[in-house]
Amino acid sequence: MADELADKTIGERIQILRERQGKSRPVLAGLVGRSGEWLKAVEKGRLHPPRWEKLVQLADALGVQDLAELTGDKPPMGATGRATHEVVPAMREAIEETMLSVSAERVPDSAMLHQRTADAWHLWHTSPTPRASVGAVLPRILREARHATRVLDGDQRRQAHVALSAAYALSEQVLAWVADSALLWLAADRCMSAAEQADDPEALAGAAWVLGNVWRSTGREEDALRLVTDAAELLAPHLNTSGDGTRALWGSCRLHAAITAARLGREGDALRHLDQASDMADRLPDDYAHPWTLFGRANTDVTGVSVQVDLRKSGQAIDVAEQINPDQVPSVDRRARLWLETARAYHQRREHTATLHVLQRATNVSEESMRCHPLSRGIAGELVTLGGRMVQPEAWGLAHRLGLTV
Repeated sequence: MADELADKTIGERIQILRERQGKSRPVLAGLVGRSGEWLKAVEKGRLHPPRWEKLVQLADALGVQDLAELTGDKPPMGATGRATHEVVPAMREAIEETMLSVSAERVPDSAMLHQRTADAWHLWHTSPTPRASVGAVLPRILREARHATRVLDGDQRRQAHVALSAAYALSEQVLAWVADSALLWLAADRCMSAAEQADDPEALAGAAWVLGNVWRSTGREEDALRLVTDAAELLAPHLNTSGDGTRALWGSCRLHAAITAARLGREGDALRHLDQASDMADRLPDDYAHPWTLFGRANTDVTGVSVQVDLRKSGQAIDVAEQINPDQVPSVDRRARLWLETARAYHQRREHTATLHVLQRATNVSEESMRCHPLSRGIAGELVTLGGRMVQPEAWGLAHRLGLTV
């Protein structure tokens, strides 16, 4: 790969990496909110190389961890790369540390671990600073759950593995976009390993949802799609006999499949999976939300906006968004994401004023979430450079809030 990329322009490097992954121009362009024609012009050198905000998005979409693979040297002046967060070192220590021996004098209670993990998930969804809030409590939960899986036996040990899988699942959410891919992979892999030890269908499906997130974000969309499809099939025999949690995880896997198919450019498959999820949401109580994935009526509608944006159906995305009451979305982070997805839709239409104001709303809901997400940072950077004089002063202020150097 190094030889193949040597002496290549940024556009040529993007094309080589894209073709090696089997992505078409429209698919890759759609993942970064641009047109296939724009990407072709970049690859062929008819446009100047993208600014760093867009290069970061392209790197994420291509699964490239070192931006120098795209630039050939150092990132452009002013690039800050991925967002970082102060909780990452403590999370890394809790995930990576070894436990060669454990004390059997203090035997943890698996029910208490389940409750503490559930409380941490609730905190993730309700805090306007979810990473800071959860990062303060999750390392200890991870250590205690790992301890429990070593000293408990029988069903108590299996239940401890269920709690540990849930804690690792939350770790993936905390670390997404702010940690290196190796740590993210480790958290997701241990989430699945704990679920396998628990041998519990819901834990396995939840872990598949987590691992699928990581696969999709690192360029393995096909693998992610197969994984969540298999997870839904694992749960299918239990849909009429188990509780709402099983049905919600089945629906979560369908929503995951809908987004993944949309990013692959498979409109029919994306809409079919979305319809299946919507039908399942109708089977649940109106105000139901899964404690991890938030699956329910509100989150299904929010995901519908994301699917339409990823399919580059910006008008339909805006229409869907206008039917959603943000106050009914049972998560601060997901509420901010609704505004971000709507901003993406306006951004696709080159409606800079609307894009700015909607992205400001997203930032007002959760500044931390928007500071950490590459899509919000990329759009904010483009508003500064391409939005025009009318929006530029406010765009500068927004970029500053999101931690950008432009």
